[in-house]
This record gives sequence, structure tokens and C-alpha cells, in this order.
Amino acid sequence: MRDEDVRTSCFLALAVLQAQFGSELPYDPALKQGFNFRGSRVPFFNYQKGIYRAAVQRGPAALSIQTSAKSPYDDEATAGGFLYAYRAGALNQSDNRALRAAHDLGVPIVYFVATKPGWYQALYPWWVAEDDPVQRRVTLRPGRLVGPMDDPEPARIADPLEREYAVRAVRVRLHQGRFRGIVLPAYRNQCAICRLKEERLLDAAHIVGDAEERGEPMVSNGLSLCTIHHRAFDQDLVGISPAYEVRVAPRLLDDEDGPMLEILKGSHGVTIELPRRRASQPDRERLAVRFERFQSDAPAYLPSRPAPGT
Repeated sequence: MRDEDVRTSCFLALAVLQAQFGSELPYDPALKQGFNFRGSRVPFFNYQKGIYRAAVQRGPAALSIQTSAKSPYDDEATAGGFLYAYRAGALNQSDNRALRAAHDLGVPIVYFVATKPGWYQALYPWWVAEDDPVQRRVTLRPGRLVGPMDDPEPARIADPLEREYAVRAVRVRLHQGRFRGIVLPAYRNQCAICRLKEERLLDAAHIVGDAEERGEPMVSNGLSLCTIHHRAFDQDLVGISPAYEVRVAPRLLDDEDGPMLEILKGSHGVTIELPRRRASQPDRERLAVRFERFQSDAPAYLPSRPAPGT
């Protein structure tokens, strides 16, 4: 038995929650409630362990798996998918049988990845594409839903290049979610420049990009910025000096283009809000590297001027 009806109900319920909460779902209240299947409430996953098969299922294959916020999942991603380890213990214990049955039967599952404690990204439909009992792990690959929205059909991604692109996109998304989950709390969930506290409008910005040398996903290489300041920082329209002072590109300071630009211009000369823990504060050497790029992009660099109201 493949339990297509249970899986479809699970996928549709997750789509509703994602429309309500966004791509990152809180365990409480969103995921904790489970989903409805023929009048019964069915958990999405087992909060205490990784591999889950629901009691309402008739077949042997897992419905979902999960990775906790403490798992180093970045080290387990490859070009061909994500590596996921068997549960410790006997090869034929119940959870491992359920995981391996998902491969043998070729059924789609949900992969829940925690970006921070209590928050998950739900990836579906995913497939257990390879099973390696010698290494005690499987390879997971993303698929897609096709067909009408009320009755979607899970499908694999057959083209290797398209599949590699999908895996890379998911890895970036998960990395950003995990990075955001450690950076924003360090800044007390506010923009380091303008102090905006609306979490839905906050991003975790890299000082040195993760594809560059010293671009590690650590708090000291991050800044909590609102959407507009993040975009301006990425485009080198706003810079932050090693002394933690904000500079705005001269061409913006000299421009007049409405209230949104005035918000950016008003940041010039402001000292950013810092994390309380010294170890979490922006690394000055990384800031120096990034600030040099900002200055080279703004040759008519101006010294700081007092922020409005000071």
C-alpha cells in the first residue's frame, strides 16, 4: 500500500499553512495541530524523532522525516540531493524499515527542516532516491506537484540539470533560513540601522557573502536589516564602517526622490545597534573588507553628518 490519500491530504494541509504563515512554519500553532484525514487528526511528524509513519497509514513507508535545528544539514547536501542518516540501532528496526520502504515503494514524503527551534520549512514532495545500507543513509531529492491545485499529483524531477538546480535552490533557502534564525535573535529581532521591529520585514544580511572567502554562516558575519536597508547594503548604496557607523552613497544623499529615499538618507552617520554578546557583534575585519568595496563604488565618499534630530 502506498497511502496516496494520506499523503495528498498532508500535502494540501501544508499548502494551506504555508499560505497562512509563509515558508517557515511554527510548530505551535501551525504544525502541532496536524492535518485532517477522514475525520481524524494526524500529526505531520514525530517531534521527538526523525522518521515518522502515521498510525492511519496502511502501508509500511514513512510519511515524513525531520531534521532538528541542531543538525549540521549543510554538511549533508550534495549536488544530487540531501543525505539523511538511518536511525541509530538495528538496520531493520521500525523507523529504518519505514524509511527504506519509502525508497522501495517510490512514494513521496515530506522533509521537515528546522531553521531555528520550533520553526520548520516543509519540503514536499521529496523522494528517497537512493538507499545505502552499508553507509546507513539515504539520498533525498526534491520533486514537484503537478495538476489541479485541489488534486495535485507528486512527480519526480527527471532532468539531472533541473534536479541539481532544484537541490541548490533548496540548499540556499535552508541556509538563509538557518542563518536568519541565529542572526535576528542576536539583534533582538530589530533592524540594526533603523530599529524596525517587524520581524516579517527583517532579513539576515551577510557582511562577506557566503560564496566568498570568510563568508561563513556565523552571527559575527551577519547583520539584522530591514528589507530596504538589506537591499541597499547588498547594492553598496549603504555601507557600514569598521567603527559600526552607517554611510550612505553620495549620489543618494544628493538626490531627492520622496519619503522612502529620506529613510535611507536619514541613516547616514547613525551607529548601528549591536548584539549584547561581544562574540556576536559584527567582525570588524569583515566590515573593513566590505566597507572598502562600498568606498570604491562611491568615489565621492562623504564623511558622516549628524543624523536628523541630533
